[in-house]
Amino acid sequence: MDAIVLLREDHKTVEKLFKRFEKTGEDDLSERRSIVDEVIQELTVHAWIEEQVFYPAAREAAPETADHILESIEEHHTVVWMLSELKDMDPADERFKAKMSVLMENVRHHVDEEEKEWFPDVRKAMGRNWLTEVGEQLEAEKDKAPRDPLAVPSAASK
Repeated sequence: MDAIVLLREDHKTVEKLFKRFEKTGEDDLSERRSIVDEVIQELTVHAWIEEQVFYPAAREAAPETADHILESIEEHHTVVWMLSELKDMDPADERFKAKMSVLMENVRHHVDEEEKEWFPDVRKAMGRNWLTEVGEQLEAEKDKAPRDPLAVPSAASK
């Protein structure tokens, strides 16, 4: 599968989870916990494969995207720390829903920038064969990805 198609599919999966979360009621604490746990896994794996495989390949193919990639890594930093906080937070905590809302805003902004501002440049620079090769690497890396958000490289403050 083409790398960008794979990443967009991940984005769609997470957006569906966000919409499910937004539909929950104040009393749906176990449902909220379940959805957040899925979000944590999806976003942790996604951030890992982007940082380990896609971003280095994109930077090599399209050096002009370096600033976008660096900004994306900083956005990942914020997201993975929020994920780590949500992981251990009781859904009854008054800040749980608010933290999830801020996470959703951050992720939606990140996805919008990736898909509209620099994926097209990367697609042009990489071409079909390279994108397919990188897509296979992304798929293989998903199995190796940690499930702990703080194990994602961007979690470290440098």
